[in-house]
Amino acid sequence: MNDSAAGSPSGSGSEPGGSGSGDETASRTAAPGPEPGASRTGRNLPAAIGVGVLLGALVILSLYTVKQIFVAVVVLFLGLGVFELVKAVAARDIRVPLWPVLAGGTAMLVGAYAGGPVSLAGAFALTVLAVLTWRMFAGGIDGYVRDATASVFVLAYAPLLAGFVMLMLAEPDGAHRVVVFIAVTVSSDIGGYAAGVLFGKHRMSPVISPKKTWEGFAGSALACMLVGAWLLSWLLDAAIWQGALLGLVAVVCATLGDLIESVVKRDLGIKDMGTLLPGHGGVMDRLDSLLAVVVPAWLLMELFVS
Repeated sequence: MNDSAAGSPSGSGSEPGGSGSGDETASRTAAPGPEPGASRTGRNLPAAIGVGVLLGALVILSLYTVKQIFVAVVVLFLGLGVFELVKAVAARDIRVPLWPVLAGGTAMLVGAYAGGPVSLAGAFALTVLAVLTWRMFAGGIDGYVRDATASVFVLAYAPLLAGFVMLMLAEPDGAHRVVVFIAVTVSSDIGGYAAGVLFGKHRMSPVISPKKTWEGFAGSALACMLVGAWLLSWLLDAAIWQGALLGLVAVVCATLGDLIESVVKRDLGIKDMGTLLPGHGGVMDRLDSLLAVVVPAWLLMELFVS
């Protein structure tokens, strides 16, 4: 989530295009003006901060009141994310059956919270079978393998990975575990953004994500390790080194998650997955790093927290 050659998170959606057409006057005329309130990275920073604060407040409130409210929040946001993915792949004439995927994804999330890993795996397997059958009767033979593969990708990328958040939540100290996981992942975005804006010069992957720099990655790593060491020891009584290790693993996975979504968007020829969240882009533009971090975070907290 932290594209940062100028330090901009991927949610900014601005990827520099190639120059050198020779027609500088036409280019300047056609280029849109900066978005009101946009930072020098092209991101509407006030809107991004406001949306982030509201989402954070919603998460904290639901986690520490009634856990089932948080389950509903996750189901809602994952549903929106699935809708964005289905719409995005449709741009390449790939047909993913929306309603079976949404129904199966909901069953996977609720099943993970109520029944644990077995229910999550079982719901995933049954949903895959249902989606493959649905596509067979609804769309015929032509393009079946392409559409079926994309459908399984959507199921695995969004609801299956998100199911591990529900596994965290189901623990007696589940609210604390989810807070640690989200805070460590978000700190990667914030640390990378700040370090990239201030120091970013050396690009990590110019082809995939031109705005991501090694300086931004270093800022992400420092922020993740500090936040992980602090929160894991404070909220879950783990050792400081265990929290720092969690942060280190999180920054690597968060960066990979951001790059993976960048590849997906470039392949599909889109800039953002959506426009629902001002200053961020779409829901999937915010979930990419979280989905990549959740399984390693769940595993490490299972090992470190008694």
